[in-house]
Amino acid sequence: MKNIVDQQTRPRRGRPHKSPRDDSDTRALLIRSGVEVLTESGFASAGIDRILKKVGVPKGSFYHYFKSKEDFGHAVIDNYANYFAAKLDKYLLDESVSPMQRFVNFLNDAKQGMVKFEFKRGCLIGNLGQEVAILPESYRLKLQDIFIVWQTKVEACLLAAKRHSEIKAELNCNQQAEYFWIGWEGAVMRAKLLESVQPLELYMDTFITSIIAN
Repeated sequence: MKNIVDQQTRPRRGRPHKSPRDDSDTRALLIRSGVEVLTESGFASAGIDRILKKVGVPKGSFYHYFKSKEDFGHAVIDNYANYFAAKLDKYLLDESVSPMQRFVNFLNDAKQGMVKFEFKRGCLIGNLGQEVAILPESYRLKLQDIFIVWQTKVEACLLAAKRHSEIKAELNCNQQAEYFWIGWEGAVMRAKLLESVQPLELYMDTFITSIIAN
């Protein structure tokens, strides 16, 4: 992982940090720290020292927990992807409300999350997608697969909305789901830039208005 771990000298495999927590706990904390740093800073400006410092792990112990820099990156991406997929399921599969209300609830939660973290965090997958030129090829393929999973979940919600006559009958839900994520990631980036929910609200209103049944 070129910009996350210093390339000049590969640290020798050190012993794990002496602490009451076990190896699995420390590995999980490193992954969580990696998610936080990459979500805030992106790949290019992230540094392993910052990640390790947050957890209290010496730099020489990094390779005790991960086989390689690329392996660490995969673990971070997988962690975030699983977390976000679970969040999508929480809202989009909530049968206590209508399909379109599920979709709106998910969008509102995402908007509130950006406010909570003062617009310092966006979408890890979207961030990495913007930096794909400097990522290992295996990351590119993984990011593509993650977006497909997310699109499939939104498509299923839109199909349910169509069955409930909440959206236009002629809509291609597969295309609309892909279009949604393309635009939403751009709105998240603009919200971070402006430190405002306005881009998110504009995109939400425009997208929903374009698909809602008359």
